[in-house]
Amino acid sequence: MTPARRTDKRVGYVRVSSVDQNTDRQLDGQKIDKLFTDRASGRDTKRPQLQACLEYIREGDVLVVHSMDRLARNVDDLRRIVQDLTKKGICVQFVKENLTFTGVDSPMSNLLLSLLGAVAEFERSMIRERQREGIALAKKAGVYKGRKPSLTAEQVKEIRRRAKAGERKTGLAAEYGVSRQTLYSALG
Repeated sequence: MTPARRTDKRVGYVRVSSVDQNTDRQLDGQKIDKLFTDRASGRDTKRPQLQACLEYIREGDVLVVHSMDRLARNVDDLRRIVQDLTKKGICVQFVKENLTFTGVDSPMSNLLLSLLGAVAEFERSMIRERQREGIALAKKAGVYKGRKPSLTAEQVKEIRRRAKAGERKTGLAAEYGVSRQTLYSALG
């Protein structure tokens, strides 16, 4: 018995930068069979739902994304993702830019991919620059206190004691809800 062929699917990918942002408008009106949503920065491709989406999608499917900057904020990442998918027979559709990439794309389409990807990357660097300027001004005015510590002094004491007693650091990090790097910094 031959396995049933999976029908071609329209797979949606949505990304917002923070948990309180609304994702509804991004693919509003688009027919989507399966949707993946990340609430994370687009600075790199280490996003759980993006990775799940890329593992899920198959030849013949269409990846539907609101705009290029939702998929990647770095022109190299954007081009790599689109090229990797189209080489596998997956179409990539950007709704806002009204562009679809199939792997047999015109030189103009490839130029637009690079150009608009570069604009998204530039926009991200401008956001970071404005953020740094704002922090510098706030520090100068004495209003910037920085991020609150992830662990209280009491928690740090307790972690140090438990680590010294031989408890696993990965287990302690998970218990206190911090990264291993934060835990190692606390252990000093």
